Amino acid sequence: MSDWGDPGAGAGTDLLGANAWLVDEMRARWRADPGSVDPGWRSLFENGDAGPGPAVATSSSVAAPPQAAEPAPAIDTAATDVTYRPASPRAPQPAHAEPADPTPASAPPANSTSAPGPLDSPAPAPAEPAGRPDRAPTPPLPTAADPAAPAPEEPPNSEVIRGVGARIAANMEASLAVPTATSFRDVPARLLEVNRKVINGHLGRKLRGKVSFTHLIGYAVVRAIADGVGAMNNSFAEGADGRPRIVRNPRIGLGVAVDVERPDGSRTLMVPCVHDADTLEFREFVDRYDDQVAKVRANRATPDDLTGVTVTVTNPGTVGTRQSVPRLMAGQAAIVGVGALAYPAEYEAADPAVLADLGVSKLVTISSTYDHRVIQGAESGLFL
Repeated sequence: MSDWGDPGAGAGTDLLGANAWLVDEMRARWRADPGSVDPGWRSLFENGDAGPGPAVATSSSVAAPPQAAEPAPAIDTAATDVTYRPASPRAPQPAHAEPADPTPASAPPANSTSAPGPLDSPAPAPAEPAGRPDRAPTPPLPTAADPAAPAPEEPPNSEVIRGVGARIAANMEASLAVPTATSFRDVPARLLEVNRKVINGHLGRKLRGKVSFTHLIGYAVVRAIADGVGAMNNSFAEGADGRPRIVRNPRIGLGVAVDVERPDGSRTLMVPCVHDADTLEFREFVDRYDDQVAKVRANRATPDDLTGVTVTVTNPGTVGTRQSVPRLMAGQAAIVGVGALAYPAEYEAADPAVLADLGVSKLVTISSTYDHRVIQGAESGLFL
């Protein structure tokens, strides 16, 4: 827990990635009943956390510095330009105001640079520059704070996003700051099907459960990084001097995206971490993978279970999605999307005997969405 940071200041949210929304929920449970949460969560909240929840930094949440004696210029948020309004504007001056004291008729007009003309034909005044301080400012367009402006109308059939949904929305907004690119590859899946059937037949005789396609693909992702393209485990960071840095993570923390149905029927996503996945044999990997998923579904995941992800695997293919471009969370290197395992669309309705005669295989489309600041397209392609 030493790397979590100060929970009261909102630190650690980046470490949680897609799971950041859970902090708000667990904090509410802890406040209602401290004994109802795991000791890991309780320790986190008891160490100085008094705030309402981790803050998500946005451009509008940065506090303005205190001002000096002169007030700051007002900003018209309804216009495309910034309108400056002085604190005490002077009254507008007409071009030919009558002087307060009478002057000789022969004196030149105040705004003239040449000899005066006839009294009934005064010299025209030169145009005043737009930035002169003695001119009244351009009236600003109405804003939402202006009583004269009409109140904005809420979209029909809408409601405010709160709780978990609000946190997910904030995470997705934050993910837009990561410059990503995506590679795709269609992988023949015939050998994958055959090997899975052989493995499960062996496990069935020993009553040791089954392995899924996600187990096999997740382990293949780990081995492809550990034994092949290690750059796929890089991540981006900003140094203390503000300069960009590349972080070469020594171990692979594989995030497993788990779709969770909540009591109210809504769905959300949690991403537990298989820590040090590159050090595990396949049997160990499957056991730890299943243990992390079981914790999430039983609502027993601790902060340590949800941090340390460097690469994530998500499998929208379980609901029939062919291919996807999932969002990459800040601090991670890549996210791998696994599509549905199926025949090419043009062969979906073909007779099995014809498929066997033609040698047509099922395919699975795998995508690699990566942080393009520290991973290059060639590396992503080689990884796939």
